[in-house]
Amino acid sequence: MLREEYPRPQFVREHWMNLNGEWEFAFDDGDVGLREGWFRGDTTLVNRIVVPFAYQTALSGMDDQTHHEIVWYKREFALDGDLDGGKEVKLHFGAVDYSASVFVNGQKVGEHDGGHTSFTFDITPFVAVGEAVTLVVRVFDPQKDETIPRGKQSWTPEPDAIWYTNTTGIWQTVWLETVDALHIEKLRMTPNVDTGMVELDLIFAGGVTGKRLRYVIRFGETLVAEDTVKLTQNHMQRDVSIYQKKIFRSPNHNDGWNWTPENPNLFQIEFCLEDDLAVYDAVSSYFGMRKVHTEAGMVYLNNRPYYQKLVLDQGYWREGLLTAPSDEALRHDIELAKEMGFNGCRKHQKVEDPRFLYWADTLGYLVWGECAAAPVYTEDTATRLTREWLEIIERDYNHPSIVTWVPINESWGVPNIHNNREQQHHTQAMYHLIHSLDKTRPVISNDGWEMTETDICAVHNYSHGREDEPQKYADFSTMIHDKEAILKSQSTLRAIYAAGFRHQDAPILLTEFGGIGFQTGDQTGWGYTSVKNAEEFVADYSRVMQAVYSSKALHGYCYTQLTDVEVEINGLLTYDREPKCELKRIREINDQYFNQIVE
Repeated sequence: MLREEYPRPQFVREHWMNLNGEWEFAFDDGDVGLREGWFRGDTTLVNRIVVPFAYQTALSGMDDQTHHEIVWYKREFALDGDLDGGKEVKLHFGAVDYSASVFVNGQKVGEHDGGHTSFTFDITPFVAVGEAVTLVVRVFDPQKDETIPRGKQSWTPEPDAIWYTNTTGIWQTVWLETVDALHIEKLRMTPNVDTGMVELDLIFAGGVTGKRLRYVIRFGETLVAEDTVKLTQNHMQRDVSIYQKKIFRSPNHNDGWNWTPENPNLFQIEFCLEDDLAVYDAVSSYFGMRKVHTEAGMVYLNNRPYYQKLVLDQGYWREGLLTAPSDEALRHDIELAKEMGFNGCRKHQKVEDPRFLYWADTLGYLVWGECAAAPVYTEDTATRLTREWLEIIERDYNHPSIVTWVPINESWGVPNIHNNREQQHHTQAMYHLIHSLDKTRPVISNDGWEMTETDICAVHNYSHGREDEPQKYADFSTMIHDKEAILKSQSTLRAIYAAGFRHQDAPILLTEFGGIGFQTGDQTGWGYTSVKNAEEFVADYSRVMQAVYSSKALHGYCYTQLTDVEVEINGLLTYDREPKCELKRIREINDQYFNQIVE
């Protein structure tokens, strides 16, 4: 339950130390901690908490949902022998919501703003092997500040409707590793399915000129490439042939060696920074040969039209909120979704744990990467969102499972976008910023409605009505039947495109719909429509999906949603991941109608 697995699966080093577990903890509602010197570490904090679970969760050992904007953590440890050798010591945080100030042995080592992205501090000057280390973290989470990207976390006194219980403080793994002063600092791997090459792009720290980088690429038991490069600077780019003029490695006849949800082929790659005297750094990683692009109104995967059958995934757990209770829980969510016939998810209003992306890469599962939104638009909102996206792409660029970026959802954070040119510019700026950092994935400017520049026309529509409302269902079927009807329709009184923008040739996907509410046990809550039992649930799902698959315009969908969350009971699974019906029946419906459109 302490999340003991290696937290950064695409950049793995052998020697590391997990700092999860029991920490001292305190609320600081009066903001006295700084004045009283809690950062020095000689003050005993009154509570105990299990990291990486937020104090609002049961798994933290506290299970306290009251609002506290300032919290403190303290943990004492000693560097073990694996972290010896005069090397640099790096302190990593998976995610801390929202603003973290970090102190080591009474000295401030850094600050980080942003609740969903990872950050690292070099704490070498503040520690010594064999001596006690006191780590203190102060977190400021201003829960009423509506300029902060908080996603589905409530900023009101109580969670309500689609807004859930807050997460404050550390909610992903805290860990240490040591590296030589000469080490690999950054790694990008960009597959090119058209040429059969992968581009390796590495940045090194320290004076590496004259050193060697040795790399080995394997596909299963097959040695694909092995080479040694003498370094002349701290940046190296190298194209490596993967297909090597072998036709069955390419996607020309079948998937070949490429990554798809049906065949999630991955290449293992090892890097070694060395010279004749020493090995300075060794890193292992993996990549997939995968291409995604849009053309002539369709989404293509590895140059073939690919129909995306996605499910909306909020990434919440009853006992852990944003933090999965275990690595196996992350894997299990993907397995359950695939068992129901979905080939991916839209990870909604959350930058998910890298371990989830690892399992998506490994199991074959498409992911739309989204971020948390702020409720309102200000200059601070724009700045904070931009900063988080820079960190999101740097952290997650190498994952083959991520096939689309979604920086903005349903005009959240840009509520006046339809006619407000400033807010329109913001969505355009995010669209172009992401493309400037990542040339390999489509970007959606405003998922749901009021889009500006966008690679996918992503439409939301929950107006399917109940089974006893045939006119609503007929209207829903008509609205999603063809391109002209979709572009004329209005979702919740919102136009599909913002004023001054129009549809060109972007593929159209229905990226939120359904949300059938089904109450199980003594749980109460809401859905967009409701049924009384499992048979009605299956029948209503079939009815909605028949309309979707009958559409001549849609090139994919994202059904709402994978699980219930708090008062939302519109999941295919309960909050505790129990199926609401036989999962094979959902798969049969998905496959039945899908087969009709591809025949």
